[in-house]
Amino acid sequence: MVNKRGRLAIVIWLALSVIFFLTSCQKLKVNYIKANYHFNRANALFTDGQYRRAIKEYEEAIKYNPNLIEAYRFAGEAYKNLFRPGDDRPDNMEKAEKALEYLNKAYEFNPNSKEIIFSLGDMYDKLKRFEEAEKFYLKILELEPGNMNNYYVVAEFYKRYAAEKEELRAKAESMYLRRIEADPENPQGYAYLANYYELIQPIPEFDKANENWERRISLDPENAEAYYAKGVNRWAKAYRLPQLPLEERLRLANESIKALLKATELDPEYPEPYAYLSVVYKSVLAKLEPEKEARYNAEGDRYAEKFQELRKRQAERKKLEEELKKIK
Repeated sequence: MVNKRGRLAIVIWLALSVIFFLTSCQKLKVNYIKANYHFNRANALFTDGQYRRAIKEYEEAIKYNPNLIEAYRFAGEAYKNLFRPGDDRPDNMEKAEKALEYLNKAYEFNPNSKEIIFSLGDMYDKLKRFEEAEKFYLKILELEPGNMNNYYVVAEFYKRYAAEKEELRAKAESMYLRRIEADPENPQGYAYLANYYELIQPIPEFDKANENWERRISLDPENAEAYYAKGVNRWAKAYRLPQLPLEERLRLANESIKALLKATELDPEYPEPYAYLSVVYKSVLAKLEPEKEARYNAEGDRYAEKFQELRKRQAERKKLEEELKKIK
């Protein structure tokens, strides 16, 4: 049996434990309140673009609550906004390392956050640390294999390095193709792939791009922008590859005109096709058939005037809409 003195010691110990527990809880509660106060101040400063001041507030929030994941994340984002890609001076590189430190800490807390993973990939990408950036971009696909936009994000990442590493062109292309395979009836997938082929350097793959514009048109035949894109593609090949045979360049110019006229038929108020109709006549046809140069230049001028007229009308409509919004 416990004697009287022993029972008294137990009672005192229990009382002290309760006091310590309540004191700790109170301190923890106060710390959480302080952490949230600094976190909210930091968010307001971050939104206002005051990244240096925001960082100080995020660090204060972390001091009071070391488990506040979003404080680590946005401290990293703030440092990332202060970082200037391409500047190797020590103070700038220090910002990069602090951004990575905070973002990686946020990632440790929440390894399944797409936002944190993307931000880490983007930061490593800005530093040209390809392998580390690739690791995080591919994690996005692992997390959300059904999200079609993620394939574009990864494809664009590979495309940025394709000029330096030939094998990455195939990786970029595969991402666009995987997006199409996942949703083959979506015309936008073909538009992205066509744009990719047209931006390949030093010589774009115009015909592959054109094939995808045609696929887009087949899925959305009433889309004026698709015909416009095809028209620009055919002009670009004729203009940028002067070594092609005369007959082929003439054929490309006529294909361009046909597609651009279809765009104007579908949307008579669409200015851009008229601009390129002018360009086709003046920069290609007038050069290929000099005996008809005067007629082609006159035709080009007519389309250029139509373009200017529509752009002016477009600007007036926009101005009127803005004035009506002010009245409301």
